[in-house]
Amino acid sequence: MIESTTRTLTDWSNADCRQKPRVEVPRYKMMLKNITPRLYQETILGTCVDKNCLVVLPTGMGKTVIALMLASQRLKCFPNSKVLFLAPTRPLVEQHLQTFSNHFDIEEEQLAVFTGFVKPEKRAQLWKQAKVIFSTPQGLENDIITNKIDLSEVSLVIFDEAHRATGDYAYTFIAKQYNKKARYPRMLALTASPGSELEKINDVCKNLYIEGVELRTDADPDVRPYIQETKVQWVQVELPPELEKIKQYLKACYNSKLNEIKKHGYADASRMLSKVDLLKLQGHLHSEIAKGDKSFEIMKSVSLIAEAMKTEHAVELIETQGVAPLHNYFERIYEEAKSSKVKAVQNLASDLNFKSAAILTRNLMQEGVEHPKLATLKSLVEKEVEANSKVKIIIFNQYRESAKKIEETLNTIPGAEARVFVGQAKKNGTGLTQKEQKQMLEEFKQCEFNCLVATSVAEEGIDIPCVDLVIFYEPIPSGIRTIQRRGRTGRQDSGRVIILMTRGTRDEGYKWSAHHKEKRMYRELDNLKTKFKGFDRRAEEKIEKYIAPEMELKVFADFREKASGVIKELIDMGISVNMQTLNVGDYLLSTRVGVEYKKVPDFVDSIIDGRLLDQIKSLKQNFERPMIIIEGQEDIYAMRKIAANAIRGMLATIMVSYGIPVIQTKTVKETASLMAVIAKREQDPDFREFNPHGSRKPMTTKELQEYIVSALPGIGPTLAKPLLERFGSVKNLVNASEEELKEIEKIGEKRAKEIQRLLTERYENENNSRH
Repeated sequence: MIESTTRTLTDWSNADCRQKPRVEVPRYKMMLKNITPRLYQETILGTCVDKNCLVVLPTGMGKTVIALMLASQRLKCFPNSKVLFLAPTRPLVEQHLQTFSNHFDIEEEQLAVFTGFVKPEKRAQLWKQAKVIFSTPQGLENDIITNKIDLSEVSLVIFDEAHRATGDYAYTFIAKQYNKKARYPRMLALTASPGSELEKINDVCKNLYIEGVELRTDADPDVRPYIQETKVQWVQVELPPELEKIKQYLKACYNSKLNEIKKHGYADASRMLSKVDLLKLQGHLHSEIAKGDKSFEIMKSVSLIAEAMKTEHAVELIETQGVAPLHNYFERIYEEAKSSKVKAVQNLASDLNFKSAAILTRNLMQEGVEHPKLATLKSLVEKEVEANSKVKIIIFNQYRESAKKIEETLNTIPGAEARVFVGQAKKNGTGLTQKEQKQMLEEFKQCEFNCLVATSVAEEGIDIPCVDLVIFYEPIPSGIRTIQRRGRTGRQDSGRVIILMTRGTRDEGYKWSAHHKEKRMYRELDNLKTKFKGFDRRAEEKIEKYIAPEMELKVFADFREKASGVIKELIDMGISVNMQTLNVGDYLLSTRVGVEYKKVPDFVDSIIDGRLLDQIKSLKQNFERPMIIIEGQEDIYAMRKIAANAIRGMLATIMVSYGIPVIQTKTVKETASLMAVIAKREQDPDFREFNPHGSRKPMTTKELQEYIVSALPGIGPTLAKPLLERFGSVKNLVNASEEELKEIEKIGEKRAKEIQRLLTERYENENNSRH
């Protein structure tokens, strides 16, 4: 894919720069270095230059090279702009940074990485000096919400693993904001597998404003010369009688739960229920409970579904994984049953069939019996190591506990050294930090060990060249994940894939499920290519706005609302959202309107724990027109074990005793729309700047002093009092040293430094600071 030559971008110097502003272009010439683009990459680039494009290429076919070429073209057309490269994980971000560093002729300080480990202040500084920014979407989403970055400066956004751009994933919000704000918009979406459902593929295209699709498969003539042959071999094993016996006890347990559910009338007695059916039924019953139906039949059925789902998981473990993972699962269930008040766990632990399966599993564990896959895997790896001492093998497995057992087994083979590669979450002591992940991949590339036992974290986008063999410990039903796993080999040379499958189990079903999904994906993509109309920018501009364009509105929101969908909806409506620490309320819509925003469950919880009454008093004291918005479609009287009259009594207190209106909305969009209408009515066009601290000052000097001090970083009402008691006045507090502040209980070094920074840092107008 990468050859040792240098190619300038003269071929693309006359590419579409029709949007180019009439400014004198500085002597800033971009080049690709040490890379020769392939013909299909240049062909695809032609579409990407003219349109927002979804590029679907087999794994290892150089999607990033297309990103490199388009980034060069955009920066050449718009030399004062920036390029933004988004990837879902930090290892992928680091990988793309390294690719650009190796093949993009640009100074190192003009490449910047944004992840959750980079502080917002540092990101704002890096944004000013960088030309190409690599980021995870979540951190960038927060920067957009808090106005830390200016998307109008960006001439290209690259979305790696673009199939994620569905639902509430951050790609969707970023693309929407970029499309609104960019002066020279261009988007490039990259993926090897956008999904098997046409609806999902269309969602990705819609959410990323795709105007053209470039699809290549292994069979396309311009790609075929570069495709390395990958042989796929299926190795079948039989489930031994002793494991089959455990499975039968578990299936008997599972069926007994289903039969009870059917007796209660919530399932068709004439047919078997699949896992998908159970999940759908579970969702339906929970919605009925939320509406207030807490009949015995519903509550019992919900408990039975939970028991059935846990039993189904045990069946999957014995069929596809082995004795050790199942034994550990049983241990957790019985440990939880000792202390848990959850009926489903207690009932399951006492079920005769479930107990029988657990006892048999424990006996097999003591005898050292394991799933035949483990012995088969050991034999396969032994042969590979004997044949080639420098072989590199990746073994994919669904579960961390199985991965640990696989690692232990493979490390008994002479010449084999295995390590487990997992995600960051600490589960049973197997989590890896991102630094450890990066180091392990580098060591694997350098052949310091030869067997990488990986969970799903290694499936997506990780570039590990020259992997000789990929082994699936089990088939997976996802077409996308199957393609990604298989794509870890055959990148620079021919590769092999071996998939272990237990005959007569879900392994067989998963094999065909993934096969058909993959075939369907390519069929749908072919249809999409011929029928795809693309994003119509002119039609988008005609969509009616919630807010009149001439009316610039500002809303203040508490930092704790940062993850709320309301913030995103308000920003989508063109409202300026200023994030800061609010001592009272969650949203300020004007000088006199403060809003306490709660989801239905939180509203009920705040009654029980006593928070609500304090919040109501503060709202009333600080705002002329306070209000409470309760969001959700749940039945407010059915959320927790609290008398309905207690909730009614609190509502009556809020509205009658305090005179605060309570409004219920169903969705985030409805909440934001209501806030937008109120803000529009409230904010005088001649006086749009309003005080985020409310319109009413505290009644006494003491309250005003506490109010001022509570606004300092990390202080709030609770710590304001001891600070004032220690220093005697606001002036003395402001003049206090960092050492003196640290002496106060619960202040600490971090808060003291932040207070000192705030009090001493020079004030800069936000608009001026950008220039």
